[in-house]
Amino acid sequence: MIEGDRLKPMLVVNFKTYENGTGRKGLELAKVIDYIARKNKDVEIVIAVQHTDIKEISGAVSIPVYAQHIDGIVYGSNTGFILPEAVKEAGAKGTLINHSEHRITIDAIENAINRAKEVGLKVIACANDPKIAEGVAALEPDFVAIEPPELIGSNVSVCQARPEIIEKSIECVRKVSKDIPILCGAGVHSRDDAKRAIELGSIGVLVASGIVKASNPQKVTLELIHGLIEGSI
Repeated sequence: MIEGDRLKPMLVVNFKTYENGTGRKGLELAKVIDYIARKNKDVEIVIAVQHTDIKEISGAVSIPVYAQHIDGIVYGSNTGFILPEAVKEAGAKGTLINHSEHRITIDAIENAINRAKEVGLKVIACANDPKIAEGVAALEPDFVAIEPPELIGSNVSVCQARPEIIEKSIECVRKVSKDIPILCGAGVHSRDDAKRAIELGSIGVLVASGIVKASNPQKVTLELIHGLIEGSI
């Protein structure tokens, strides 16, 4: 992820539970994104897939595969919870935590981050506003992703419509850490969105429907990559 002393720009694609990101179709999409990643090494690309797809997809691609959630639990009587060791063994390299569609308490976030560190999983901790971003950053995840929930799944990018949220989030995170990289998401779908995200001070973007539901996901992925690179120049 580091090129010289500088972090590469980063594209995280969240497959959610969209039809095109599930099972066989999810595997096909992962292979498309993996092919693009191997041809565009100036950008770090990560995919977050459903837990049931981690093993098959991680075995078929070279890019890091993340879980969409883990719980801060250990081996034992935890029916229905997601054990960090299980996703690690399945091939996951990291996980999302506290996505706007799966919010958890601050204590649960802390437990999940601590358990992820114990098993060697990277953590992208999500926050829906600057103050939450500050609180989450204090728990020392590997990345903080800011995603205003009202823009998630829309065609209105936070980078264009609410740039002040990104700027304020970076300011708040920097109060507790000078080093944690910031990702931004919600409505991101174009080259200009990706470029603007970098210009605002983030390391990259978290994208879901913009790629997964696109009629031509390869084209959109390439456009976002080019935007990230342009913003980094």
